Amino acid sequence: MPFVLQNVVFPTDRDPDLLPLYLDADSWSTIDEKPVRVATGAHIGDVLGRESVRVRQGRRTSFASYFNAFPASYWQHWTAVRTVTLTVRTTGDATVLVYRSNGSGVQQRIGTAEVAGQATSSFDIALTQFSDGGWIWFDIVSDRADVTLDGAEWTTEQRPAREGRASLGITTYNKPTYCIETLEALAASPGVREVVDRIFLIDQGTDRVDQQPAFGEVSDALGEQLELITQRNLGGSGGFARAMHETLGRPESDFVQLLDDDVRIEPESIRRSIVFGRFATQPVIVGAHMFDLLDRPKLHAWAEVVDEMPFMWRTLYQEQMPHDFGQQNLRQAKQLHMRMDADYNGWWMCLIPTSVIAEVGLPLPAFIKWDDAEYSLRAREHGVPTVTLPGAALWHVSWVGKDDAIDWQAYFHARNRIVAGLLHSSIPEGGTLLRHSRRMDLKHLMMMQYYPTALRNLALRDVLSGPEHMRKTLATRMPLARKLAKKFPETIVHKDPDEVLHSRRGRQVFELRRRHEFDNPTGMRLRIFTARALLSHLLRGPAPENVEVPEVEFGKEDAHWWRVPAFDSALVSAADGSGKQIYTRDRGTFRSMLFDSIRLHRRLKKQWPRLAREYREALPQLVADNEWVQSFEADA
Repeated sequence: MPFVLQNVVFPTDRDPDLLPLYLDADSWSTIDEKPVRVATGAHIGDVLGRESVRVRQGRRTSFASYFNAFPASYWQHWTAVRTVTLTVRTTGDATVLVYRSNGSGVQQRIGTAEVAGQATSSFDIALTQFSDGGWIWFDIVSDRADVTLDGAEWTTEQRPAREGRASLGITTYNKPTYCIETLEALAASPGVREVVDRIFLIDQGTDRVDQQPAFGEVSDALGEQLELITQRNLGGSGGFARAMHETLGRPESDFVQLLDDDVRIEPESIRRSIVFGRFATQPVIVGAHMFDLLDRPKLHAWAEVVDEMPFMWRTLYQEQMPHDFGQQNLRQAKQLHMRMDADYNGWWMCLIPTSVIAEVGLPLPAFIKWDDAEYSLRAREHGVPTVTLPGAALWHVSWVGKDDAIDWQAYFHARNRIVAGLLHSSIPEGGTLLRHSRRMDLKHLMMMQYYPTALRNLALRDVLSGPEHMRKTLATRMPLARKLAKKFPETIVHKDPDEVLHSRRGRQVFELRRRHEFDNPTGMRLRIFTARALLSHLLRGPAPENVEVPEVEFGKEDAHWWRVPAFDSALVSAADGSGKQIYTRDRGTFRSMLFDSIRLHRRLKKQWPRLAREYREALPQLVADNEWVQSFEADA
């Protein structure tokens, strides 16, 4: 009996924005060297069911789409599958055309079938020429009447390397509505539930999932597969660590599939991840892509890496990301045809074999930020790679409207990046990590953002105190960071409808055709600008009138570190557009925080070798299952 690797599916939502991710029924032209989509084919009304779609008379519909093309290069590279069978079931007179691409995005036709009435077409395709990249897909061209695609799947006769099921681990903090929607989608997906052992819902919030009106019905539908666990808020790392711990206690589970709470899932993606994990020649971490929940055809990144010298995460080809499939289809996006190898995958959706957990341990007690990247780096040191699998994805709440680099999360950004560097950087003193960290402090201080600087200095003190602080402060650093915000007026978002805030000199608008004098300085100009700004903030206090009323106003996109320092105070739009924040120069705060940052970074640079040794020696205990159990069981 063949093994189904991938089903051809269509969206469950009646959302026309989703259609480009499942099929390409439009014609494309080029205007000013940019692809322009012209709707000529199917629309959302042609989606007849989860596996069925209508191809209208005389039209051509291609399934060269993110969710329905087959990522052949990944299957050839990471598994022993060398032949895949495409089966297409249709009703009506049509032509079925099968294509492949290579790593450069060049397409070739590899199969054709003329069909009539109710027909089944099968194509056996060798997976032997996709080393550098490439997809396989099919098109349907209708004749003189509408044609229905009744279903299609990609299968193989090759047996998987392992056959266990996966437990799902969903960790949540006050996002019950999203969780209910995820559980309902799982309950309605029998094909997914066949490969799932348990669904562990780790609720760490006060707005409990089990208190929602719809919970009873979905709980009954899932039955014993669903297990709700409540614990104090230990962050994403604590929630996912709990899911790993519970999964290790189930011999039926060979994997744990981590899922974030504020997401909307494509259930077939969960199944594909698990199946890929089963077929992988060696145990691998299988990551999924993230689409924007508020702009659903937009893909965040194709593969993510950690640059060694600055020890900082980034996306591969980040200048071309995010990618909007509503603006450019898969065939046109040549770059997306190459195989891209990732260093890590975000834990919005990530499959980890239990054998890997048993070998490398649970997450760092990091609360949030860098726990996913650090885990994959640690696993790689044990010979376990991370694969971000095309065709497996979900939709995550957008980062547009957020700026977590200046809110309470600034502490975790700074601390956990440095800790990950101490654990895994192979370059003395972490390469340019500390230099970059100092620059971050300077930018925040020059922009009058004293709150994130205070948090970053706290992070450096904690790192210097040694690895024991991570477990001790796991549940307390987030509340402390939020409490500190009350000391800094710039953290207040003014949005009282009865209060209209104005600046003395009006709104500052910057456009590409009318660039600012110091717009993004580089080289010698950057050094001169930084020296002048630092001296100005060190030696000169703000004018009283600029303290009383903000001097200028910036939109969020214009409030850059090389613009704001020229003024005594600024009115800046909040990231989500809900109100405005007032940044005011404070010479005393600036001086004390600057000198504190310089001293802390000097200490960290001097003590880097000793700290790296201490953190690496402490790592096995920090990530040990029994240590995490003590955190789970501790009083809130």
